[in-house]
Amino acid sequence: IGIAICVLGIIICGRAGILKEKEMPDDQKQASVQEFNIKKGLTAAIISGVLSACFNFGIETGKPLAEKAVELGCNPLFQNNVSYVVLLWGGLTTNFIWCIGLALKNKSFSDFGKKGVPQVSNWLFSAIAGTMWFLQFFFYGMGESKLGNGPSSWILHMSFIILISNFWGVILKEWKGTSKKTQWTIGTGIAVILISIIFVGLGNAQA
Repeated sequence: IGIAICVLGIIICGRAGILKEKEMPDDQKQASVQEFNIKKGLTAAIISGVLSACFNFGIETGKPLAEKAVELGCNPLFQNNVSYVVLLWGGLTTNFIWCIGLALKNKSFSDFGKKGVPQVSNWLFSAIAGTMWFLQFFFYGMGESKLGNGPSSWILHMSFIILISNFWGVILKEWKGTSKKTQWTIGTGIAVILISIIFVGLGNAQA
């Protein structure tokens, strides 16, 4: 039930996005149409969704490592960090090869030392972004170790990502200038996702 409600909330949020696009000025519509490609968009969305779920499969598969770490004296709260050592090597390898490939293709290696470019701030913000990206899994691992149910934990994780992104959209006034109907739609979508989180939490507590 929780999953179904969450999917419904995502659909409603998507509907709000469609309504918002219809209300955009003509110049913005033309710019978005130029970038629009339904085949590429759906392909990227499906692949991203499947591979995102694979991360959770990796955590579940790595449970023996986590359990062994606890046996050796590791704090159970941080047991999933052991699995990350193996899991994140895959992402590092893929990103490293892709970035090197792009740098070779675009001949942009010199950009790393180009004068007039704020190198310090670039490296600093890159490090901050990478650290914050990892912290989502660090804290997720802590929560999952308490919940003890991988699928429901991952649903909560993904739901909160959608919620936070929509909340930031509201805070940054991305929905400013849209109609009341559109604003009510995005608000309803957020509320439905919140309800799904409650259902998933209750279901996990009764499991």
